[in-house]
Amino acid sequence: MQTQVLKKFWLLCLLFTFSSVASANLTIEITRGSDQALPIGVVPFAGSDGLPEDVAQIVQDDLERSGYFAPLARSAMFEQPSQSDDVQFGTWRSLDVRYLVVGQAEQTDGGFELQFELMDISGQRRMIGETVTVRGNDLRGAAHYISDQIFEEITDIRGAFSTKIAYVTAQGIGDDMQFGLYVADADGRRSEQVLTSDEPIMSPAWSPDGTKLAYVSFETERPAIYIQDVATGQRVQATSFDGINGAPAWSPDGRRIAMSLSKDGQPEIYIMDVANRSVERITNNNSIDTEPAWAPDGRSLLFTSDRSGGPQLYQYTLGGGESQRLTFTGNYNARGRFSPDGEQIFLIHRSSRGYQVARQDLSGDRLVVLSESTRDESPSVAPNGTMVIFATQQGNSGVLSAVSADGRSSFRLPSAQGDVRDPAWSPFLN
Repeated sequence: MQTQVLKKFWLLCLLFTFSSVASANLTIEITRGSDQALPIGVVPFAGSDGLPEDVAQIVQDDLERSGYFAPLARSAMFEQPSQSDDVQFGTWRSLDVRYLVVGQAEQTDGGFELQFELMDISGQRRMIGETVTVRGNDLRGAAHYISDQIFEEITDIRGAFSTKIAYVTAQGIGDDMQFGLYVADADGRRSEQVLTSDEPIMSPAWSPDGTKLAYVSFETERPAIYIQDVATGQRVQATSFDGINGAPAWSPDGRRIAMSLSKDGQPEIYIMDVANRSVERITNNNSIDTEPAWAPDGRSLLFTSDRSGGPQLYQYTLGGGESQRLTFTGNYNARGRFSPDGEQIFLIHRSSRGYQVARQDLSGDRLVVLSESTRDESPSVAPNGTMVIFATQQGNSGVLSAVSADGRSSFRLPSAQGDVRDPAWSPFLN
C-alpha cells in the first residue's frame, strides 16, 4: 500500500518538475554578476579583529549576492577609514567607488555594539548612520540587518538579507536514505534541522508571519500535510485523506492553505480552513491540478494543470467560476509563483535547453528565461521580489541556485554533502 502510494505521488510530481533530493550549511558561489551593478566599498570595521564574525565581510557578501552591487576588493583599498570624518572622497573616486560603508565594532558586557555609516562618494555626503546593539554572539544577524538598511537606502527596495530559507535534504542510498527539513539564513548559513525522517519530505511552505512551515511527509502509509512551529518544533497533521495530499500553500492572511488532493478522484485544488480543518474543492475536471500559489491580494490562485494536454499555468479567481489559462509559450510551464506586487509570475519553463526558471508579466504573454541551468525546479521568490531561489543539478548533485528577477545575476548554494531540493524563501521576519 505504502509503496504504491509513494510511486503514484512521485509520478505526479515528475509530470510537472524534476525532483532531486543536503546537509547543514550551504556555501555561496557567485556564478554571474550584473553589468549594471553599482560599485561599492565595504571597509573592514575598526575593532573587529578577534571577533567571532567579520561583519563587514558579511555585509559585502550580502550586497554582492543581491546583484545590485559590485564590491571593491579589500586588497584594492588604499586606506581603511572607520568613520565618516576620516573619508577622503577623492581617494575613493579615483577607485571608481560610488558608495562607501565604514564602521566600528566594540565588545560590551552583553554582546557587541556596531556603528556603521553609508557614504555617497560622488555627492560627498553621509547618507545614513546607525548604532546596532548585538545581544550575545548574533553578529551575523546584525550584519544582515545592516545590509538591509544599506540596500534600501540606495535602491528604495526593502532588503531581504535578514530573511530565511527552508529546504529539504537527503543523504544515503536506497532504503538507507535519510531526509531532513532545514531552515537557514538567506545566505545558507546558520542552518538548523527542524525535522528528520526516514521517509521523503516535500514542498515546505512558510506561513505569512514566518513562524510555521507546512510540508508533505510520507512518514505514515500515505503522504500527509503537516504544520510545524519553527521555533518550538511542535507540529500537527493537517490532512490524512486517501490518495495524494500535496503542494500546500498558505493564504496571505494565514487562515487558509491551498493544496492538491486526490481524495475524490483526480488531483484537484482544495482550500483548507486552518482553524477547523474543513476543505473546499476549487477545481473539478478530469485533469491533474496541482501546485497552487496565492495571489498577493488573496483573491485568486495560480496552479498547474494538464487540461490543455500538457502542464500549463492557470489562474482561478475565488468565487469567479472558470479558470483562465496564463501561459502559452511552449508545451511545459509549471510551478508558478507570483511576484510580491502580483504583476509577474515566475515558473519552470521547458525550452530546447531543458527546464529553466522563467518570468512572465501578467500584462502580456511574453515569457523570458532567466536561468542558465537546464534541470531547474521549485522556484521561490524573495519577499522583496528581487531574486528567485530554485533547485537544480550541478553534476550529479542537487543544489540550490538563485537568479535575479531580471536575469542579470545569479549565484549557487551547493551543499558540502548530499543533495538539496525544494527551497522556500520566508516572508519578511521583522
